[in-house]
Amino acid sequence: MATEIIRLDKISRHYHVGSEIVKALQEVNISINKNEFVAMMGPSGSGKSTLMNILGCLDTPTGGNYYLNGLDVSKMTDNELAEVRNKEVGFIFQTFNLLPRSTALENVMLPLIYAGVSKHERLQRAEEALASVQLADRMHHRPNELSGGQRQRVAVARALVNKPSLILADEPTGNLDSKTSVEIIGLLEEIHRLGNTIVLVTHEEDIAEHAHRIIRLRDGNVEEDSPNDNIITFKKSEMATA
Repeated sequence: MATEIIRLDKISRHYHVGSEIVKALQEVNISINKNEFVAMMGPSGSGKSTLMNILGCLDTPTGGNYYLNGLDVSKMTDNELAEVRNKEVGFIFQTFNLLPRSTALENVMLPLIYAGVSKHERLQRAEEALASVQLADRMHHRPNELSGGQRQRVAVARALVNKPSLILADEPTGNLDSKTSVEIIGLLEEIHRLGNTIVLVTHEEDIAEHAHRIIRLRDGNVEEDSPNDNIITFKKSEMATA
């Protein structure tokens, strides 16, 4: 039986802009199970960024309920959200969001520091996470000493190190060339095969085609939510030669 990781029940998010109310999300209902690989798409203003912020516990809805791994997080305080966010969600951003003066290892250890993990254990777990993304030989390099693809691999390792319930990838290939994009999407596929739940936010159709399910948003509503019948996958040999 499938285990539900995400359930959005009539989620709305409204913003006051001057005297007007912008309805970014309007009673959105979505359910995502463990080990799903879901792509969220939509044009500018569709609500996908607002929805990602709510999924990642970076924002709270105006109305409705959001259940993450069985917890109703929609009414939590900022401190409670921060704790859930650190424990349950791993983020991969378009701009990597790495600390420039810290090494790859130090960047990956950061979530474990917030989680109160001992120094010995966080060192071990960060080294394992970097090895899992083929960066064992780059862990003492700073971001400016790494390529764009390597920086994104550090970000992936950081997202994985806390063993979260959910991986949120926001335009993870947006700042990468086509060859490196292939490598990162192949890495996400491998992470999914290992049992992780991934929600990928993208505006690129060829990137979304790697997901097993595609949710399309428009004007704050779910326009379409359907399985992807034409899944593109990379073999490791293709990744190596791409």
